[in-house]
Amino acid sequence: MAIVMPNRLTALLVLHNAEALLPECLASVAFADEIVAVLDRCTDGTKALCERAGARLVEGAWPIEGPRRNAGLAASAGDWILEVDADERVPPELAAEIREAIEKAPKGAILIPFDNRIGGVPVAHGWGAYNGVSAKRCLFAAGTKHWGDQRLHPSLRQAEIVLTLKARMIHHVYRDFPDMYARLLKYARLAAEDMVEEGKIPRPSKTLRRFFSRFWKSYVSRQGRKEGFYGVALGVFSALYPVLSHLMALELQAAKRPLSGGAL
Repeated sequence: MAIVMPNRLTALLVLHNAEALLPECLASVAFADEIVAVLDRCTDGTKALCERAGARLVEGAWPIEGPRRNAGLAASAGDWILEVDADERVPPELAAEIREAIEKAPKGAILIPFDNRIGGVPVAHGWGAYNGVSAKRCLFAAGTKHWGDQRLHPSLRQAEIVLTLKARMIHHVYRDFPDMYARLLKYARLAAEDMVEEGKIPRPSKTLRRFFSRFWKSYVSRQGRKEGFYGVALGVFSALYPVLSHLMALELQAAKRPLSGGAL
């Protein structure tokens, strides 16, 4: 009688100077059969922490997220892959559910709901746009996912969802309001670079509409109003994101354009 071996699970971490966040993250994925850590230009103690955890390392320099993540996928030997960021944690109940799911689910993508937190406080409502999601297809069969080349939120080719889990991934999205603001500027800049490179700077009227619609979607439709001042912050930052991206794109575009030399 043939012996059926259990499916192997790879926990894939893509990291850049994540020393402060990494110990808890690594401990939470220790249940996986292997840990693959992609180290992108790390200069702190990230590498040493990964080595102590027995992770297989992929080191290099990738200026764009998609190729960096694809390098990790290529290095993963598991039948199933769980993508985990340094600010995410797999609680024991989720680890158990993942183990059960990969033995019975057909090959495809498994949706994991998220417990998003700001400063350690659970914030259930108002997420969207660039700053957080309520669930992700971060558990999937090997060979069923490929990342695109955009700087921010790269396009994805991935399998259809075959199962949705109940236990939640803990995601420490932001430490505090200054962290929210710094992330907003970083992501807006990346989005602006994509706009200029692809020649897709939107019309001002469209950006203005998105300013109001994104606040409404975050604060009202996604019920951010239930989260007090954090809900207000999520709505405001979601609204500012398309405006700042647009203005930064115009600035980048102008910097590339030679001056006309004409007097004002």
